[in-house]
Amino acid sequence: MLTSKEELQSLNEELTALNGQLQETLDRQRLASDDLQNVLYSTNVGTMFLDAGLRIRFFTPAISPLFAVIPGDIGRPLADLRPIADDPDLLADAARVLAEAASIDREVHAPGGSWFMRRIFPYRAHDTRVEGVVITFSDITQTKAVTRALEAAKLEAERANIAKSRFLAAASHDLRQPLQSLTLLTGLLGQAVDGARETDLLPRFEQTRHAMSGMLDALLNINQIEAGVIKPRLSEFALNDVFDRLRNEFRVIAQARNLDLTIMPGSAMVNSDPHLLDQMLRNLLGNAIKYTARGKVLVGCRRDGKDVRIEVWDTGIGIRADQLQAIFEEFHQVDMAAHENSGGLGLGLSIVQRLGRLLGYPVNVRSVPGHGSVFTIVVPGAVAPAPVAVPVAPAPVAAGPHRTCAIMVVEDDLDVLDLLTQVLRRQGHVVHGAHDAAHALRLVVDTGVRPDLVLTGDISTATIARIAAANCIRLDKPADPHDLVQTIGRLCPQAPVQRVAAVAAKAARKPPAAAGGPVAYVVDDDPAIRSAVREVLESHGVRVDDFDSAESFLGGYRPGSEGCLLLDAHMPGMSGLDLLATLRARHDQLPVILITGGGDIALAVAAMRAGASNFLEKPVGSAEILACVDLAVGQSHDTRLIGAARSEAATRIATLTTRQREVLRRVLLGEPSKNIAADLAISQRTVENHRSEIMHKMKVRSIPELVKLAIDSELN
Repeated sequence: MLTSKEELQSLNEELTALNGQLQETLDRQRLASDDLQNVLYSTNVGTMFLDAGLRIRFFTPAISPLFAVIPGDIGRPLADLRPIADDPDLLADAARVLAEAASIDREVHAPGGSWFMRRIFPYRAHDTRVEGVVITFSDITQTKAVTRALEAAKLEAERANIAKSRFLAAASHDLRQPLQSLTLLTGLLGQAVDGARETDLLPRFEQTRHAMSGMLDALLNINQIEAGVIKPRLSEFALNDVFDRLRNEFRVIAQARNLDLTIMPGSAMVNSDPHLLDQMLRNLLGNAIKYTARGKVLVGCRRDGKDVRIEVWDTGIGIRADQLQAIFEEFHQVDMAAHENSGGLGLGLSIVQRLGRLLGYPVNVRSVPGHGSVFTIVVPGAVAPAPVAVPVAPAPVAAGPHRTCAIMVVEDDLDVLDLLTQVLRRQGHVVHGAHDAAHALRLVVDTGVRPDLVLTGDISTATIARIAAANCIRLDKPADPHDLVQTIGRLCPQAPVQRVAAVAAKAARKPPAAAGGPVAYVVDDDPAIRSAVREVLESHGVRVDDFDSAESFLGGYRPGSEGCLLLDAHMPGMSGLDLLATLRARHDQLPVILITGGGDIALAVAAMRAGASNFLEKPVGSAEILACVDLAVGQSHDTRLIGAARSEAATRIATLTTRQREVLRRVLLGEPSKNIAADLAISQRTVENHRSEIMHKMKVRSIPELVKLAIDSELN
């Protein structure tokens, strides 16, 4: 008995010790449970635990805005619950997470405008087995409100940008009106004046007009770059050619400001668009001179691996560190309160940066306030071509009569084309001007002329090689007029006087002043424009009848007349487009040339679809007006050209891919590249590449040409 008692006492002590250990364990578990419950209850994230049968095991009070659950619902299936929020996929998502062990997130909407991020993820036991799911609801109402506000702000910014683009396109018409008159009148004055004083004043007059046009172009270039109108045309050329032009142009400006301008010569070859690179450097150099009161401006280049780094240095006012990025914003100008303000719109550096992005060139700036700045552009380098032997021109003929011939001048710079045409015509040559090869071919078909010589302004490396291989004479720009005349004189074929006279008579044949001949009808509400266009056309033997409104034209016009109509697109009352539609509704096929400001793609599309034969952007030179009038008059009695143009246009359209056709359709609707990219879910760079390829396949160089070709092909 004593032994049993001792054993029982020992066993009781062991049980007492085990009971104490168990109590400690229970206390720790109860504390952990309390901690977990406090954590779950203290957060605003509603949480619900479900077992493998999707029955409720536990939930937190934060779940109440979404489910009307009470403690008695523990053990109820999820399918029995009716969520207050709009969440029809809840049960299916929970079953899917249980089966696949992968989390699912969804945004759900609750009454009162609240939004929640609902997340379902697997509940894993200690051995990683999935024994249920956990559902959480996080309130994202504020986040959604911020997102909506950002989207609204973005939409408003896009609308403002579109409104700005539309304003620039519309304003360009009115701003270009006086420039149009100045452009035409300058050419007429150049032919009329002969006094020394007047001759000296004309270049200064032209410089002033060019400055006005430059400021307008700077304003509109922003719009054109955004719209994707400007496309790079890459070629390999010597950078020194650009430097020479800049040196000649800015030397006088720098001297007038008592600045030392140095543009270092160099032998670097680059692969770029010469026109766009010239514009970038022109803006940087002009800016450097503008903000430099005294000292120096230096332009040079150096090799940077395979690339060429172009640098523009100045000793000007400099730029503060906090302004180094702001200077590239539109209309931003450095504070010049203590310096001379030479004017401008504050768009130069913005255009430089945008053109740099278009070409893929980094543009950087370093500056020290009060000491000056340096801007750098990194351009892809090119390997200099092997020297090409240029055939030596034959020696001039010492004796014999002055020889004349028929010449076709192909030049995309209309001012150069016009001046060159005048120089050659004064030498007795029969000259036809064209702004590109396609235009030249159309003139050959229209007039039947067969030129003895063709002059071209193409100076690409490939063209130079072809010129040498064809044993042709090549003159580098700028070519001296005397050298050009002498070279043409040597190249002119020996032609009988009768042949020259016949060619000249055919090219110079003008409609008689008597009734019945072709007439150029000019309709424009601006009397200065009408007067200038009349003088240009009449000086070349074209009969002109002008009107100040579409209504007055309809009152005086007699259908059936041969000729063409030069029509201003924007006029009070009946617009140019309405007049065009009226004529076509009457089945009158009088060729119509619509003239307006640049950048209005939608108007160009509407005009060409309505039946316009051509579309010109102001300011337009006299050479282009005459060329368009000649072609339009020819079309009025030769409809075969229209059929040929449509066939050629359809052939080019057929080369486009489905995606390119869609991009073209949206371009013709006037949509900017960034909007097209968003709608088609592609990058803006891809859209720009498509646009460039479209221009290449369609063989056009401008939006008006593209519009005309698309309409000629009857593209829907």
